[in-house]
Amino acid sequence: MSDKAARDTAANSFKQAGRRVSFVRRLGTKGALLRTDSSLTPRQTANLIADLRNRPDVAYVEPNRRLHATATVDDARFSEQWDLADPVAGMNVPEAWKRATGTGVTVAVIDTGITAHSDLAANVVQGYDFISDAAAARDGNGRDLDASDEGDWTSSPGECTGDPDEAPDTSSWHGTHVAGTIAAVANNARGTAGVAFQAKVQPVRVLGRCGGSTADIADAIIWASGGFVWGAPLNPTPAKVINMSLGGSGSCSATFQNAINSAVSRGTTVVVAAGNEAADARDAEPANCDNVIAVAASDRQGNLASYSNYGAAVDVTAPGGETRPSRADGILSTLNSGTTRPSAEAYDFYQGTSMATPHVAGLVALVLSMKPLAPATVEATIKAHTRPLQGQCPGGCGTGLVDATRTLQALADSQIFENTGNVDIPSHGSAVESLIPVTGVAEKAPSDLRVAVDIKHPYRGDLTISLVSPDGSVYPVKAAASWDSSDDVNTTFVVDGSSETANGIWRLRVRDVAYFDKGFIDSWSLHF
Repeated sequence: MSDKAARDTAANSFKQAGRRVSFVRRLGTKGALLRTDSSLTPRQTANLIADLRNRPDVAYVEPNRRLHATATVDDARFSEQWDLADPVAGMNVPEAWKRATGTGVTVAVIDTGITAHSDLAANVVQGYDFISDAAAARDGNGRDLDASDEGDWTSSPGECTGDPDEAPDTSSWHGTHVAGTIAAVANNARGTAGVAFQAKVQPVRVLGRCGGSTADIADAIIWASGGFVWGAPLNPTPAKVINMSLGGSGSCSATFQNAINSAVSRGTTVVVAAGNEAADARDAEPANCDNVIAVAASDRQGNLASYSNYGAAVDVTAPGGETRPSRADGILSTLNSGTTRPSAEAYDFYQGTSMATPHVAGLVALVLSMKPLAPATVEATIKAHTRPLQGQCPGGCGTGLVDATRTLQALADSQIFENTGNVDIPSHGSAVESLIPVTGVAEKAPSDLRVAVDIKHPYRGDLTISLVSPDGSVYPVKAAASWDSSDDVNTTFVVDGSSETANGIWRLRVRDVAYFDKGFIDSWSLHF
């Protein structure tokens, strides 16, 4: 077939899908390389290939695929990181590295600070010490730019709790362990590899001797996300992800919730630990706060870990390990060998929802390095592509075990359209609408069109929600329910939109059927 014939044959097929084609060059194999005027979805590609293959003058046709270097790492102890690669209990990370490694994303680790470690140093950016009590900070001063972990050891029984039966403890170097799970340097022939090993970690110190205060942690959340905090310089590298492997008992305080809302409003996804009390996470703060991804922990066999909190407040589960009876069944990461003050760098196995949380924060960094999505869309994407735990999960483990490869594959195959502008919802008023224009989707909407919705409202039972297609068809997704007194709507609805043309203006229609309370549509997205 001549160059002109090849171009004309392909052009006829591409024209049917509204695409133009240009002839690039003749290959050494005698085949013709063609290029469309815009990218195609996997479904469009398959349809066009099928059409061309059915033509009698075409010998064969195939996509010009892009290949990558194989995504293996040479870190000396990577074989011990079952949490990343084990087919039963791991989060399936190595295949995901073929698509993203976290480049361009900063993750704030709001924790004990960080110790010097050669397997982390290249990925650490300037942080801040928010511990306002100099005695708790053990650094001789209050807040400053040095987020170094000075140790959180105790020297006498019951020093922090008043319980005389509680033995003194050594320093945990907790923040260093968490940071390594997120972004330990890979391919340096030593130690471990982080989930997002080309992301940056920002140590933000809030936990010292006897823990940390709500006020300090709230300021740290705001600062890490790029907000203004009195007495602190503006963050030069605001984080798009916050990891908080910390918590306490009680309901979500207004101070915490306001700080989290502030961070999310700036586009920062907040990931928190569900807690280690083997209890319902509804009583664990900040896991019970709104606008967070709350993470439970699983063990080496794929069960909910024996210590992990559970319940409706949990969004997803990630490997947290259990160090008994085998220490190697914990999570291996960067550490320090000092028992009180910092000493030599080290590695060790830990367990806890604190260890599960940075796995998810790392996955968020992988997602954001592929596409800059709003926090609600990031959460919906990760939750939609978890897999069931292979073991037992009494009490509720969210949508399941996070899976990095499934999440990034779905992200690559889908087209996501967002609206992140606020729309007020008046009490007992007319319905309001938020609009998303969709373009460039050649096929009809799928039968499993996902609609991720984030609405702030003190009494979600008052709300009716519908999706309106470009041709005016209405798909009710939530009815008012007087018995539902919980606040906010942060979930993903599935709509069978297969009869609809995808392109055009889609509308999220919301009405408050009751009096008194007001709310707003924070953001929503369509996943084709």
